[in-house]
Order: sequence, then C-alpha cells, then structure tokens
Amino acid sequence: MDMINQCHPIDILLVEDNPGDARLTLEALKEAKVCNELYVVEDGVEAMGFLHKEGEYIDAPTPDLILLDLNLPKKSGQEVLEEIKEDPLLLLIPVIVLTTSEAEKDVLRAYNLHANCYVVKPVNYEKFLESIRQITGFWLSVVKLPSAVGVGT
Repeated sequence: MDMINQCHPIDILLVEDNPGDARLTLEALKEAKVCNELYVVEDGVEAMGFLHKEGEYIDAPTPDLILLDLNLPKKSGQEVLEEIKEDPLLLLIPVIVLTTSEAEKDVLRAYNLHANCYVVKPVNYEKFLESIRQITGFWLSVVKLPSAVGVGT
C-alpha cells in the first residue's frame, strides 16, 4: 500500500514575522514531503485572531501544530504561548518554539509556559532546512497528536 496516498493533511500554523524564515519553512516542508496545509501569520495579534477564528480568520482551521517565533511585533511569542496554554480549547495543540534566541531565560520561560519544544533556528540555510525536516519528521510521523483539538475534547 502506498503511504503517500493515505496522507491526511495536517494544519500547521506558522507564527513568523520574517518572510525569509517563513519561505524557508515552507520549502523545508515541501522538500520533506510533509502532507500539510501551512498557514502563516506575521504577529502575535494575528496569531490569536487566527486561533480564535476572529475577523478575516472566521473560517480558519484549528491547527494541529503551531510553530511559534518568540520575537514578534504587536504581541510577543511568550504572550501568545501563554494565551494558548491558558485556553482550554487550544491548550492541547503542540507549540514548538522556533526562534533565534539561545538565552537561557527565554528557554526556561517557554518551558514554564508549557511549550512542547524549544528549537533555536540555525543561521545556516542547510541546517535550517534540516531542523524543519527533523521537527516535522518527529511531530508529524512519530508523535501521536490528539484528534479534534479545540472542540472541547
């Protein structure tokens, strides 16, 4: 049986204000042949609008996985993470912090706010692509994600 034909796409929300990093993430997902729909928002306020299905995001899906940058305009990644993990309809969604900060205080704060994973973005193009491939390989192939996230389960 062909596994590719059995692919059920998952919805990934990428919260990233750097268009270059967003493009690299999209390329890495394509190269890794990850069956997904990628949604990109550029700041923390947009992220929460997407997750709460407000305004232009009224028909947005509830993502199966969130890739979250910490350094965001309007609302920081830490604030977004905190709001997600305090919301009973969102708290089960795995949040992977994907950021340039290697600061121990940022790592500790992210885990204290219940991030599922903290990954420092490599500056090298090939290493960045490999990091995205490894993240998606683990989170989308190995880990069992809850079904029907965000519907009161």
